[in-house]
Amino acid sequence: MSTPKEEAPNIKLSEDAPQVSFTETFWFWLKLGFISFGGPAGQIAIMHEELVVRRRWISEKRFLHALNYCMILPGPEAQQLTIYIGWLLHKTRGGIVAGTLFLLPSLFILIALSWVYIVFGDVPLIAGIFYGIKPAVTAIVVYAAYRIGSRTLKNNVLWAIAAASFVAIFALNVPFPFIVLGAAVIGFFGGRVAPEIFRVGGGHGKTIDSYGVALIDDNTPTPAHAVFKSDRLIQVVAIGLLLWIVSMGLLVMRFGWDHTLTQMSWFFTKAALLTFGGAYAVLPYVYQGAVDQFGWATATQMIDGLALGESTPGPLIMVVAFVGFIGGYVKEVFGPENLFLAGAVAATVVTWFTFLPSFLFILAGGPMIESAHNDLKFTAPLTAITAAVVGVILNLALFFGYHALWPQGFSGVFDWPSVVLAVAACVALFKYKRNVIHVIAVSGLIGVGIRWFIA
Repeated sequence: MSTPKEEAPNIKLSEDAPQVSFTETFWFWLKLGFISFGGPAGQIAIMHEELVVRRRWISEKRFLHALNYCMILPGPEAQQLTIYIGWLLHKTRGGIVAGTLFLLPSLFILIALSWVYIVFGDVPLIAGIFYGIKPAVTAIVVYAAYRIGSRTLKNNVLWAIAAASFVAIFALNVPFPFIVLGAAVIGFFGGRVAPEIFRVGGGHGKTIDSYGVALIDDNTPTPAHAVFKSDRLIQVVAIGLLLWIVSMGLLVMRFGWDHTLTQMSWFFTKAALLTFGGAYAVLPYVYQGAVDQFGWATATQMIDGLALGESTPGPLIMVVAFVGFIGGYVKEVFGPENLFLAGAVAATVVTWFTFLPSFLFILAGGPMIESAHNDLKFTAPLTAITAAVVGVILNLALFFGYHALWPQGFSGVFDWPSVVLAVAACVALFKYKRNVIHVIAVSGLIGVGIRWFIA
């Protein structure tokens, strides 16, 4: 597809590189918002396939460089990656549109499902879908660990970092931020002592030959809007803080500090700054606040909300929208006659305050990251962090597997149908290279069938 070059005026294109208009990216980001199942690993796999392999909007080296940055930030790395690439392609409006469209379908779907959940209770169809998807998600996360590891773990040192991070989080319960910090320190000094071990992209030459020239290729100059400028950094940070202050100020003036909506806004602002390592790293904090401190949801509702978050598109941390809906609904923030409105507004408010920092982190920090994509002093720590994340993802796979195969814990019954589903999903992914969306859809249908047969 050929479009006028003014859509991306600051990117020097090769005649072999694809060109892309803002309209084309708009429809792709909207589509991604509806198909981004499988948690961050599945979402990143989809983005890699679509943006690096098929559409060639960005090279793998630049894709991984952006991903490394997103992984060290608090917040959902897949959504931040969409903001980053959208910003690279079409400036600030591109980043805002990409990040927003990644969230909106998930928000609307969760509002609808939360209403069905709280009004109609246990829905057999949805329960069956959840039953089938859980073992499939386990397989998807294992596959993600394999794919990221195969691209990143190029030597024994990086393998050792991955293994150490797995032991640290699985056996020693070390918080994820400390794992990231430790890996970054290793990479920082290792990049000076043995630079070749931590050099980014050492195995990506064949990738370029296989995928073709990308719009934003390895050697494409940094677009003018992505060049670091201190005055622009100050401007972006000031606008981000102003948006937060105005939003919070309006809630305080309208409802007061102790109102449910105000307390949700403050609580999830803090949660947004603690989400290193994805949703599971912050879920204990959300659970404690939502269940024990504020009474927005019960323990059972939190578990069911997590299942909804696993089974819907968008970042897993969107489970906060479920918490917001349930809290607004049961607290009757707009009175007993407006329960759905209360839940929908609370879910939207929670989503705004949870994801606002993600836009700020990318739009403010992106230029600094772009200026360093060939700087080993910066890339070596990120390479070590990526290696550590492989171990963390493997731990997440075990977490999923435990809850899917022993739903009542190790003292309960071993769920053999879930084992069969997990193995079948692994075969589909590893051997037949099936799309993660197909695996999830088929597994959900099989889950409905199993539940119907058992019933």
